[in-house]
Amino acid sequence: MARFIISFNDGDMPFASEAELAEIGAESHAVVREAKAAGVWIFGGGFHEDRPVVVGADGKITPGPLKASDVRLGGFSILEVADAEEAYAWAAKIAKSCRCDQEVRELIDDPESVN
Repeated sequence: MARFIISFNDGDMPFASEAELAEIGAESHAVVREAKAAGVWIFGGGFHEDRPVVVGADGKITPGPLKASDVRLGGFSILEVADAEEAYAWAAKIAKSCRCDQEVRELIDDPESVN
């Protein structure tokens, strides 16, 4: 089994009204429930605001981001699936529910980082 992060950029998810936002939320949560029922869901979430903080090796805390960029992570899902093709199938479901493209990246297999 391999783990993948499926993510989208902040601002990519279009919504014109609170009603549409509620619809997107309901459809997205349905995909999460489906992934949980299939046993592939590890973790996921979105971010409240774009105000990252950088903590240096010396412990110093400064406003972020690490490097200025127009691209900021808006939300993500981490799934454990058989292969990339299965990850792409789940990404397609997430993209449809969120109404925005999803980026898919395989995580490095590191036994020390798994429960």
